[in-house]
Amino acid sequence: MRWSDEFGAVSSRRVGGSLVALCLVVAGFWFISNSGDDDPLRGSGPAPSTSPSGSPTPTPTPKPKPEPINTAFPGLTTFRGNATRTYYGKGPLPSAPEVLWQYPTSGAMCSESIDQAGPRTWCGTGWTGQPNVVEVGGRTEVRFGAYDRGIHILNAKDGVPLYETFPTGDLIKGTVTSDPDGYPLLYSGSRDNEYHVLALDRGETPVELWSLNADTAPNPLWNNDWDGSGLIIDDYLIEGGENSWFYVVKLNRGYDSDGLVTVAPEIRALVPGYDDQLLADLGDTDVSIENSVVYSDGVAYFANSGGLVQGWDISRVLDGKKKIKRVFRFWTGDDTDASLVMDPEGFLYVASEQERYNDRGYEVGQLMKLDPRRPNDPLVWSLLVPGRPESGVDGGIWATPAIYKRALFVPTNTGRVLAVDRMTGEIAWEMELPEPTWSSPVVIGHTLIQSDCAGVMHAYNVKRPLQRPPEELWTVELPGCVESTPAVWKGMIYVGTRAGQLFAIGDP
Repeated sequence: MRWSDEFGAVSSRRVGGSLVALCLVVAGFWFISNSGDDDPLRGSGPAPSTSPSGSPTPTPTPKPKPEPINTAFPGLTTFRGNATRTYYGKGPLPSAPEVLWQYPTSGAMCSESIDQAGPRTWCGTGWTGQPNVVEVGGRTEVRFGAYDRGIHILNAKDGVPLYETFPTGDLIKGTVTSDPDGYPLLYSGSRDNEYHVLALDRGETPVELWSLNADTAPNPLWNNDWDGSGLIIDDYLIEGGENSWFYVVKLNRGYDSDGLVTVAPEIRALVPGYDDQLLADLGDTDVSIENSVVYSDGVAYFANSGGLVQGWDISRVLDGKKKIKRVFRFWTGDDTDASLVMDPEGFLYVASEQERYNDRGYEVGQLMKLDPRRPNDPLVWSLLVPGRPESGVDGGIWATPAIYKRALFVPTNTGRVLAVDRMTGEIAWEMELPEPTWSSPVVIGHTLIQSDCAGVMHAYNVKRPLQRPPEELWTVELPGCVESTPAVWKGMIYVGTRAGQLFAIGDP
């Protein structure tokens, strides 16, 4: 399909009697051009080609290590900290860690929610669930959403709430986003159909200024969740929804005459995470965007649960012009919920699940290195990551891989943790942990932190990342499966588990 059609008006929602003007104005949606030789994809694009697994790539020129996206204050403000999803936090790490506090001090963060399996009780924090840790107003705050249908903001020192819990209409699975430019704003999706924008300068009660309804899409597919952690680039919110649509929203942030923060959002671009070719290849419409968008050099990259990886040039939209263009398309064959990651040389690493067991998934595997500068032949190498279908255990990857030097650390659904040579695609070493291993790894200094579903957080020395670590540096045992990604900040680790609590871990 050539996405050149314009859609009608998009509805907005005023919440809680807010006096903030909601300028959800859609002057038009701009999709792929119908004609012109400058469009390398022409509709659904040419059939993606493949390359043999293990094809070598040139040794890259060393680049500076990834930095956080925020500049107004120190902290970890979105999932994996920056626009390429490669910033893991700030050390040092504790040397003899133990749990220093937990939230809540008694009981658990739980609520009932409904998914494909029907109604059930969910507790704690889940995939991806990495807390924000920010230094603002002379204190360090831990900010996160949880399965109790609440957004929590705690004092990092002792776990005492700094704000009242903000209630949402359903559970929160992903990572919240703190405004990186210093505005007292917090952004979070929920399973309640809304992507929320909260003000934190109205006392101890977060106040919702605006929310984005998943039904704003012309043809929403799958469901109305918002799992992805939004990116704020300049004054724009960049986010994908489980309705399988990608949004670029001009926030129009500012302050009123009383000095209180304001927003007046406008949807500037809205494009589908799918196309007709994908739906025909899949034979179903079970597609959604559950990962967190990557952004580099004017292009936003994301994938959906049909395995369609796309790159959209949004640079003209960010410059105030009304044009968005697809510049990259690749099909992995299967559900791709893990966030893409981009290395300093501009290569994308894509981790897919293995649920459909189709020919395309067997052809390109579940772990891929792509070069988006070669849209007609992007596959550099790929790797099969099989499951155990005879035991009902799917293959592939839910966690987001971590880049460290020449290695790519990749936890898998079956509990295998792989260290892959980024240049060749070869497995340098691997280990087994209790499945499913959905917690995304983080690397601080020379230390890899990887959690498992038995509730154990492991630390390994990976100074030589392509050599097997001789032994564990330490472990911390926690109640419940660790599905969420830990946040590391200045000697502390913050992580939630499915038992129902968030834990602060550090040296006694």
